[in-house]
Amino acid sequence: MSGHHSHSHHHASPVSLEAEIGSPERLAAAQRATWASVAVNLLLTIVQLIVGWIAHSQSLIAHGLHSFSDLLSDFLVLWANHQGAHPADAAHPYGHARIETAATLVLGISLTLVGGGILLMAGQQLQNMGEVPAVEPLALWIALLTLVAKEGLFHYLKAVAERLHSAVMMANAWHTRADAASALVVAIGIGGSLLGWRFLDLLAAVLVGFMILKMGLQFAWEALRELVDTGLSADEVAAIRATLAQTSGVVDLHELRTRRMANQALVDAHIRVDPRISVSEGHRIAESARRRVLKAHPLVLDVLVHVDAEDDSLPLPKADFPERTALEAHLRELLGADAPAFERSVLHYLGQKVEAEIYFTLAPTPDVLTAIEERLAQRLADDPWVRKVILHMQISVMHQNNAS
Repeated sequence: MSGHHSHSHHHASPVSLEAEIGSPERLAAAQRATWASVAVNLLLTIVQLIVGWIAHSQSLIAHGLHSFSDLLSDFLVLWANHQGAHPADAAHPYGHARIETAATLVLGISLTLVGGGILLMAGQQLQNMGEVPAVEPLALWIALLTLVAKEGLFHYLKAVAERLHSAVMMANAWHTRADAASALVVAIGIGGSLLGWRFLDLLAAVLVGFMILKMGLQFAWEALRELVDTGLSADEVAAIRATLAQTSGVVDLHELRTRRMANQALVDAHIRVDPRISVSEGHRIAESARRRVLKAHPLVLDVLVHVDAEDDSLPLPKADFPERTALEAHLRELLGADAPAFERSVLHYLGQKVEAEIYFTLAPTPDVLTAIEERLAQRLADDPWVRKVILHMQISVMHQNNAS
């Protein structure tokens, strides 16, 4: 369990405590536990740094800095949740979640520098062991106190997390257990140093420095990947793709892009629908696809769905179509002068040519209709823009005419 968990709660876990825990009483219990953890860590940090300095223990100072970096990241999560919760505004139309990412990047870089600094300091002292003052016994007592306190805190947080079924708190508990493990390393290092193996204290400092460095690099790397718009993992993308493709009315899906925003994701997709449906039906299919993704994938903040009549990811040599008014005039010409005026036309732009549906208010007489059909058959063969013309007539109007 202890491999990955230790820093999992830092990158503001996808659920804030409030969202995850729900009722006010439970939230109060969770927050009480979190603040207890903060108080214990703050106290230990101050004591470790002061005693480490007085008792000449590099590893205790390093562990103090490690506890301090944990505190910083806990506060970062609290602050980021607060900031990220601000709704979108004119300056930040996508919300404020990236503020957290930027803060994580800053924290990551500073931890990397702290960890690197500890490694350098301990490394230099290992080379000139003669001039290093001996570690005082007080350092060992503080290291053991830290070990006991962190282990106790772990059991307390774990019990609260189990009672409240909180993943966030459970991650925090295991994080504290990782600290207890490093406190054990420090205690062994100081003990060894007191027994005469003076390099062990510095070796423990190197190990803790390395832990801080690794934590910093991990934070900075995650934040950077997000700031350069790295997409979601292949599995997550495949799951979203499946949800979109299974939406009724979606014929095909050809472009799907994702990017992270703190603990959420933005998605944009191109779906293909039947080219002959109305614009409003196409919009309805897109809306239903969007709603399905939001429902099935809680990590998705928003989905932008672009509706295509054809697969626009294939390079289609599109003809340079004239404007609608010019096309309608061209259609009147194709039909011939004897054709009645049409009230409206529906144009389907498919591939290189247009298929036109024409609605006549007055139906042409049968002989005019035959003439129009012959004319179209002749002219459409080599027409630059129109492939096919479909004529619609209102029969009822024709009956009235006959009656009159």
